[in-house]
Amino acid sequence: MCFAILVPGLAVAASPPAKSSRYLFNDSHFHLTNYIQEGIDVRSFLKIMGTRVGRSTLFGIPLQQQWSYRITGDHAPTYYLDTDAKLYYYSFTDAAIAMQYRSLKPAEQARFDPMITGFDPTDMYAADHIRRVLLTFPGVFSGIGEFTIHKEFVSSKIAGDIASLTDPALDRVLDFAAEAGLVVILHSDVDRPFPKKGEPPMFLAQMKELFARHPKTTIIWAHTGLGRIIRPVEDHAGMIESLIADRRFQHVYFDISWDEVAKYAVSSPQAIQRTAAMLNHHPDRFLFGTDTVAPSAPEPYFAVYEMWKPVVDQLSPEARDQVFKGNYERLFDQGRKNVRAWERAHATRR
Repeated sequence: MCFAILVPGLAVAASPPAKSSRYLFNDSHFHLTNYIQEGIDVRSFLKIMGTRVGRSTLFGIPLQQQWSYRITGDHAPTYYLDTDAKLYYYSFTDAAIAMQYRSLKPAEQARFDPMITGFDPTDMYAADHIRRVLLTFPGVFSGIGEFTIHKEFVSSKIAGDIASLTDPALDRVLDFAAEAGLVVILHSDVDRPFPKKGEPPMFLAQMKELFARHPKTTIIWAHTGLGRIIRPVEDHAGMIESLIADRRFQHVYFDISWDEVAKYAVSSPQAIQRTAAMLNHHPDRFLFGTDTVAPSAPEPYFAVYEMWKPVVDQLSPEARDQVFKGNYERLFDQGRKNVRAWERAHATRR
C-alpha cells in the first residue's frame, strides 16, 4: 500500500464481545494454520495476544499445497512457492477452526471471530457449503474469508476452474453472506503482475461492479488490492478515496493487513504522510490486521504492527482508535448478532 502519489440445537449464548480500550489493536486478518494445514493451536495464540491484542479473526488457509513425489521427491513443500505442484481447496479447515474455537471457555471465545474459508468460489455449491457449516457449528462463525479470487502466483496454481470476479458462483456466495449477515474478507489483487505503464488496473472495474451488485453485503477488501509484486497503482490512495466517496460503496471497507502492505505505506516520508492523511480523513473505513500465519512467538506476530509506527504516530487519537480497534468491534459485533439470528431462524430447517 504505497500511497505515495506514484444442526444440533443452537449452542448456548457466548459471552458478550470483548471490548478493547486497553489493547493496542484488534486483528482483522489472522491465519491460525498455513498452506499444509499446520500451525499453532488457539490457546498458544491467546498467549501471544496476551494483553496487547483485544480480539482477532480466526481462520486457516482454504488451500492445501499438494506434495507430489514426482516433482519434489522427499522434500515436502510447506509453502506454495516451494513446488510447482497444484493447490487444492481444503474444506476440512472450517471444522478444524470450529473445534479449536469450541475448545475455549466462553470468555476466551469472546475474543475471537472465526471465519469460514473452505469453499471453492468457482462452485455454484459454495454458498451451500457455507450454509451447511453455519448449521453444523451454530454459535461459532462471524463471517467468510479470507478467500481469494485473483492473487499473484496463487491463482494459476489452483486445481480446477480459475476464480473470477464476474462468476455467478461468487455472486451466490455474496448474496448468501448478505442473507446471513456474514462479514466478508475478500482478497483480489487490483492488477496483474508487471502491468504496462499507463494502463488502468486490470481488475478495478470488475471490483467496482462486484461491489455495486452486492450493496447489502459487508465486504472488507483485503490489503486494498495490493500484493508482494502487485505494487500500488499511481496515486493508490486516490483510487481508494474515490471508492470511499462513491455512495454505492458504503458497505465496502479496506483491510491494511500484511507486512508487504506496511512496506509500501512506510516506503518514504511522502508515503507515510499520504497514508496517514487518508486514514485521518476516512477513519471509519479501514481495519488493521497482521495477516500473520501461525506465528511461533510474539515477535513475528507484532512485527507488522511495529512497521506501522511511523503512520500511527501521525494519526489523531480518534482515527487510531477506529482503524486499530473500533471498526473491528463495530463490524464484527454486528456480524455476530446477525449470524446468530439467522442460525436461530434456520436451526429447525435442516
